[in-house]
Amino acid sequence: MAASCLLRRFCSAAAAARSKDTRWERLKNCRVGTWCRSLLGDYKEACREVFVGARERPVKATVYVALVGGIYVCYRTNPSDTSFQTDLLETSNKLALLSPWIRSGTSDGHVQNLVKLRNEGRLRHLSLGLVSLTYVVDFDHECSLYEAQCSALSVPWAELPKRVLDVGFAGRWWALDHKMKDYDINEEEFKHLPPALVATAPPSAQEMERNERLHKESWKPLVVEVEEETTVAMHSVQKEGEITAERKERNA
Repeated sequence: MAASCLLRRFCSAAAAARSKDTRWERLKNCRVGTWCRSLLGDYKEACREVFVGARERPVKATVYVALVGGIYVCYRTNPSDTSFQTDLLETSNKLALLSPWIRSGTSDGHVQNLVKLRNEGRLRHLSLGLVSLTYVVDFDHECSLYEAQCSALSVPWAELPKRVLDVGFAGRWWALDHKMKDYDINEEEFKHLPPALVATAPPSAQEMERNERLHKESWKPLVVEVEEETTVAMHSVQKEGEITAERKERNA
């Protein structure tokens, strides 16, 4: 009785294993399995060719890797609309800390224009994957006027280059950064100066060495040369003594 039960269990286990293998084989030999196997084989062959080609042509592979890496970095550092709003508020605060007499008119005018458009809700952000654009529109998106809601009266894409206010690339907004250069210098103070004084150039290496040498010499203690003065004084005293002696002899 026990032997028959053991035999039945063995036969059932063998049958289950045979049915399991049969199902796996059926899955491998069906259309989906064949397509998956061919797809994996193609990917395997493509990867092998990539590694072989990179070993045979390392310069070309390096250029491709650098290009792909640069594209990925540009994509990851592509500035968003939030970053533009943050930079705009930061630059506005920087200008607000300066007196109107010393802040740059170019920087102040550009930032004030952007702040005005932002308060009016007319700034738009467009992401192109690697580059972002900030442009201006005629109406706020919540405006209910007919001109703002009618698609036939919307601004065509051909006018987009004229409406672009800033370009974001590699984590920076280039137009805003360019306008904020020397934002604490008022150009109106120097427009009446002659051109020779307005145009400045960085000092050369010889001028820098000369300035450093003069600066170091200024630390030295002042030495007063009194040798010539002492000699002149001694000669004058001797002459006075001789004159006095002559007068005494004459009087005697």
